[in-house]
Amino acid sequence: MAAYILKRLLAMIPLLFGITLITFVVIRLAPGEPVEAMTAMSPKITAETRERLREFYGLDKPLHEQYVSWVGRIVKLDFGRSFAPDNRPVTDKIAERIPVTLSLNIIALILEFGLAIPIGIFAATHRDTIYDKGITLFVFLGFAVPTFWLALLLMYLFGVKLGWLPISGLHSLGSENLSPPAWFADMVKHLVLPVFVATFGSLAGLSRYMRSNMLEVIRQDYITTARAKGLSERVVIYRHALRNALLPVITLLGFSLPGLIGGSVIFETIFAIPGMGQLFYQGVMARDYPLVMGILVIGAFLTLIGNLLADVCYAMADPRIRHGRG
Repeated sequence: MAAYILKRLLAMIPLLFGITLITFVVIRLAPGEPVEAMTAMSPKITAETRERLREFYGLDKPLHEQYVSWVGRIVKLDFGRSFAPDNRPVTDKIAERIPVTLSLNIIALILEFGLAIPIGIFAATHRDTIYDKGITLFVFLGFAVPTFWLALLLMYLFGVKLGWLPISGLHSLGSENLSPPAWFADMVKHLVLPVFVATFGSLAGLSRYMRSNMLEVIRQDYITTARAKGLSERVVIYRHALRNALLPVITLLGFSLPGLIGGSVIFETIFAIPGMGQLFYQGVMARDYPLVMGILVIGAFLTLIGNLLADVCYAMADPRIRHGRG
């Protein structure tokens, strides 16, 4: 197993550099440039000033030289400084925002898997009943409803129309003066809508995937044998079928790691949550190359780690994989 993990880790290095090269080129081919974004609203800025700014940020150099310089800093874990007016280090900006995004998305991830697995099992064990059809309708709604539209609809209904929940930020004005229980309750109220939006779409797809896996497993011969031995349906489903039905879900859990950062762009921007998603959106709009590349590198790294964890779990479950026969 150690040799298998080492082999996968070594293979990640060129793959990570390949991902960074593609994203580095693509983001610079996009229309607009940081200097244009900075000076667009300043009519007094001359062409000479713009050229000096391009030279200051290294944008006047050929693309390959910019990439080599950037990789040299990344190897030292230096993401450079933001092109924003504050000119702060990218690592400091990310460090401020990442706890918010991770906390919010981990809560959503726990809810997704904690609800989707029992929903999928229930739908599979009650196939073609009214319950299964109701869950199928829910799944179709989850796939069909755009995230941004659902977020705006919930904000209008529960925030504007009914006034039950806040629609932006993590805390109310003056919340720092509240007692700890009241401060926590205020934060929970602010998180209800964002967490629901983050959970809803993924919950629908994951529950459907779990239902499909469970249906495939309960058709197997060993399940028929277990039932023929007189085992209760509960034991057959939860002790024999569930273990094998959960195996493909391991891959989805691994792929959920990059979503802890990249998947929050829409709802963090809509709900004005000061996390990585909102920071990424602001960086893209301002053409803040160091900031955008820093976040993309973290996302790419998490994607590769998610792949590795999924493969390791599969290798632990199936020895043929780690021995190169599966």
